[in-house]
Amino acid sequence: MLRRLVLTDVRNHHALTLAPAAGFVILTGPNGAGKTNVLEAVSLLTPGRGLRRAPLSEVARHDGPGGFGIAATLADGTELATGTLATAPERRVVRVNAAAASAGALAERIAVLWLTPAMDRLFTDTASERRRFLDRLTLAFEPRHARHTSRYDAAMRDRNRLLAEGQADGDWLSALEAQMAEHGAALADARARTVSALHAALSRHPRGDIAHPSVSLDGWAGGAGELAEALRHGRARDAAAGRTLIGPHRGDLIVRHCDKDQPAALASTGEQKAMLLAIVLAHAELVVEHTGRAPVLLLDEVAAHLDPARRAALFERLDTLGQVWMTGTEPALFDAIGAATRITL
Repeated sequence: MLRRLVLTDVRNHHALTLAPAAGFVILTGPNGAGKTNVLEAVSLLTPGRGLRRAPLSEVARHDGPGGFGIAATLADGTELATGTLATAPERRVVRVNAAAASAGALAERIAVLWLTPAMDRLFTDTASERRRFLDRLTLAFEPRHARHTSRYDAAMRDRNRLLAEGQADGDWLSALEAQMAEHGAALADARARTVSALHAALSRHPRGDIAHPSVSLDGWAGGAGELAEALRHGRARDAAAGRTLIGPHRGDLIVRHCDKDQPAALASTGEQKAMLLAIVLAHAELVVEHTGRAPVLLLDEVAAHLDPARRAALFERLDTLGQVWMTGTEPALFDAIGAATRITL
């Protein structure tokens, strides 16, 4: 958990210092007060572009000096910091205990999961959005997953470029395909392990809980050797298509609404949100079980969209899951919660 968070020129916050305790951290205030901006700052303490996936230059305060800083102290005393300089607004700087580090090193220190209103239609969105969501879940178990994903994507971009040029050396393509096969098999296996564990965890919760979804993985399931061979044989096809047509980058997270025995995409908006919540909560419980540490949960405007019964079930489940940051415009939404760090912005 975080025991101290300091924001400098982050979105609308010129200087903000928070000292959250364990358990619930509730941020309330009117629209535009900067509640989601605080959650975004916490999400940027992990690899990637945070819960908004915004360019780093947009995170910096628009009337500020041009860069921004986010610093946090974890419960074990670890110091994390990230941000940008005004001279390099899109170049991320990361420090762990004051020493320069890569963004991937953050995943070894803290796991952060989030739900935002923009994710409410995840099940009707593109497969790439669901893969990104799944990769975030996987990263909480396996910090090296970010490295495999980035290296696979980089090798695929280079291969696509060479195929588009039409004059690629065969040995060069083979080397890139070997990289794709190595990292692609690793990321596919990690995703499969996550989905398998998540499916089992979801099945343990009774019907009548927040929601009862099931999950499975669709897409590439072969080994590194098979993927390398498939890429080699698919060069002409991929050159004609202008992209790589086989591999784990084409996979999808399949979610079903078990109570109605239908794809999650056909459920109502409220049902979809409840299923998404159920997945995130089950995953958080798995992280505690497998790693011994609870993830930091960021839930933006989640309580307002649930009926009272589901809201009560949500708070009951969250009460056992470490540090949970929640936002809302109305403090009354959280009256059912007892002890909490309550912050008005």
